Amino acid sequence: MSRIGKKPVPVPAGVTANVAGQLVRIKGAKGELAFTVPDDVSVALENGAIAVQPRSQSKRARSLWGTSRARINNLVVGTTSGFEKKLEISGVGYKAAVAGKVLKLSLGYSHDIDYAIPEGVAIATPKPTEIVISGIDKQVVGQTAAEIREYRGPEPYKGKGVKYAGEFIFRKEGKKK
Repeated sequence: MSRIGKKPVPVPAGVTANVAGQLVRIKGAKGELAFTVPDDVSVALENGAIAVQPRSQSKRARSLWGTSRARINNLVVGTTSGFEKKLEISGVGYKAAVAGKVLKLSLGYSHDIDYAIPEGVAIATPKPTEIVISGIDKQVVGQTAAEIREYRGPEPYKGKGVKYAGEFIFRKEGKKK
């Protein structure tokens, strides 16, 4: 039994939920999102909450049960309050700035990196060494943060690079002479 899947997703006031077959649409203050639930799972809107149940006891149906419930919950949270990821940049001369729909990154290469900001994501740079990524779709926000981090991930000797806020970087000791 899925501990997550058993709990129905409550629909708060001000949020409109619509279940049509396997398609779940959530409309809130920040926008509208939709998710198509896999066929192994049934979904129903009852008593102001969205309930998810597996159609059979197969391994696939049971594993998609909790996943589908979590995805639907992310739709509700995203349309009400949204999601946010913070990145920190450390290194001499490493910085970031937003120019229109492009994030300009200086990460120690011979050239600046221009990252096109995806649709539905807002990027802010309160400090040149800090990037705040926000949006209503958790997957898109996380993917954007991962792509930016991938340009220059943190290295273990000096800790230079782009890392998530609060991420612990295991530091290595240099070679002894």
